[in-house]
Amino acid sequence: MVGRNLKGSFAGSVAILAVILLNAACGRGTASSASNTAPQTDMGVSKKVMGDKVVESGLKLATFGAGCFWCVEAIFQRLEGVQKVVSGYSGGSLENPTYEQVCTGTTGHAEVCQITYDPEKISYDELLEIFWKTHDPTTRSRQGNDVGTQYRSVIFYHDEEQKRLAESYKAKLEAAHIWSGPIVTEIAPFRRFWPAESYHQDYYNNNSGKDYCTFVITPKVEKFEKIFKARLKQK
Repeated sequence: MVGRNLKGSFAGSVAILAVILLNAACGRGTASSASNTAPQTDMGVSKKVMGDKVVESGLKLATFGAGCFWCVEAIFQRLEGVQKVVSGYSGGSLENPTYEQVCTGTTGHAEVCQITYDPEKISYDELLEIFWKTHDPTTRSRQGNDVGTQYRSVIFYHDEEQKRLAESYKAKLEAAHIWSGPIVTEIAPFRRFWPAESYHQDYYNNNSGKDYCTFVITPKVEKFEKIFKARLKQK
């Protein structure tokens, strides 16, 4: 797979990064509320608990916030090795928050996507590369026209290895001066994840004909698929 060895190709990736940064923002209204429910799991399969989510044995979790979770979900769903992407909220103090509450910017939560992935097919380093290449990590609590702490750039690490890799990658990007401003991405321990309401899940795939998806998400996905063609799931 192209770009698998990031240590050997980091300099090339940095050069590409300055050209292909995909930082389209998501701005959308509030839809009707739905109750938050934990993701369902299948019985009879070997599973383990990571944080507050059960995952199949051999799989791992990554939790990223990079602005609107509709956009983030649409990107990571298309990567080979990613088993599932769930949109939700993390990093705040309010129990079981609703979309309307998070949108006030007062709960401390960020809109995030929790990614279940197979480390035999895609590495955490590669997920970090996609994360940093598909949003602007220099705008504090903002992505484009979306403003508020819920849109902050954040990595919630699930173990010390993820923390080390995230901090190392961030340091390399800072040293390369890719952006004119400093990287403000928060790197924090994962505490709790609340799945978003059902109408937010698989949003782009279910609503690709809507104006917002057509004019904002589709161009971003198309550019992503062109740049990362070798890493996409086979259709």
